[in-house]
Amino acid sequence: MTVRLRTAPFDPGELLSDFCSGRHETGAVVSFTGLARAEGGDAQALILEAYPGFTEAAIEQMAEAARTRFELHDVLVVHRIGEIAAGEAIVFVATASTHRRAAFEAADLLMDYLKTRAPFWKKTRGPDGEHWIEPTARDIADAARWD
Repeated sequence: MTVRLRTAPFDPGELLSDFCSGRHETGAVVSFTGLARAEGGDAQALILEAYPGFTEAAIEQMAEAARTRFELHDVLVVHRIGEIAAGEAIVFVATASTHRRAAFEAADLLMDYLKTRAPFWKKTRGPDGEHWIEPTARDIADAARWD
């Protein structure tokens, strides 16, 4: 299980290839890549802030809970912090399991957590300045499915 916060861009395809390498007993790998949206020109950049050490530990705790709950072989979470340009990858989550359903559900749970409960502070920068971002009602409802 690996959790990494990065300020530099990453290549989701490379991460997926590395994650899949050598998995002779894994029957399913599910991955998700989230990209920064331009929001029709309203968002030039996404800015994510985190507390070093604390944020990683919180994500690791959730990744371990997902690994246990879904009997996963492995989990990888790579999340950008700092300034992210529109079109760049923000997050990459990969889960490996014996069967597909567990891998899909675990990836879904982890993304719902990252979107709503992980200790990040998010804002956008656009033509009219910077604005803090809060989870939407839909994001919160999605995350509540796992409680």
